Amino acid sequence: MARKQSPLPKDISGLEETIGYTFYDKEYLLEALRHSSYVNENKQYGWFSNERLEFLGDSVLSLVTSSYLFGFFSSRPEGDLTKIRADLVCTRSLSKFARMIGLGDYLLLGHGQEIVGGRDQNKILEDAFEALLAAIYLDSGKNLDTVAEFLNPLLEKEVQTILSEQPIIDPKSKLQEVVQEAKGLLAYEIVAESGPDHDKHYVCEVRIDNNVMGRGEGSSKKKAEIKAAADALKNYIVIT
Repeated sequence: MARKQSPLPKDISGLEETIGYTFYDKEYLLEALRHSSYVNENKQYGWFSNERLEFLGDSVLSLVTSSYLFGFFSSRPEGDLTKIRADLVCTRSLSKFARMIGLGDYLLLGHGQEIVGGRDQNKILEDAFEALLAAIYLDSGKNLDTVAEFLNPLLEKEVQTILSEQPIIDPKSKLQEVVQEAKGLLAYEIVAESGPDHDKHYVCEVRIDNNVMGRGEGSSKKKAEIKAAADALKNYIVIT
């Protein structure tokens, strides 16, 4: 017996219009929108949650992102591409992509998740976004080019943001090398944190031999540490 189709959270044609893809089999899209809390409250229908699609979507995301970066940075070494990809596929970026397309408005959530604001929780949005990629992939006949048509414009915008916020050469690795050569002790500390979960701001200090040598700010702990390392490099190299 075929599983009962989920009721629509709202007119999903709006989501299809936003992402530029119309599903032939709407059940793929609905499965991508079904959170486990919703499925658990409706066990009688035998629906899948979006967890299976999320599993597949993680691999689809990695392949499409890697392909995009390989073409965009035609002369960059593997290490640079790996660093940028890590920033593109992290929770912060994926939940940001989900918000850009209004994905949270279409999620099928259980009552408890509705109460605690699940539609705007980073992890739920990240998982649903990965599931959506898998849904497009399967519905299009496993066509990665179709997924790329939707995903690449989002990647391009985020790459520009990443490049504007941090250099390709990793100051943390360079600072570690310099301090090790001097037989010093290196430590990072987040000294301030502000903002809501989806828009955090961090302040980091880097200490060398227990002396504050650099300070940096950013939208993630990693970015704050990178800027603090870059600041410390200027100060520490001059001093040493």
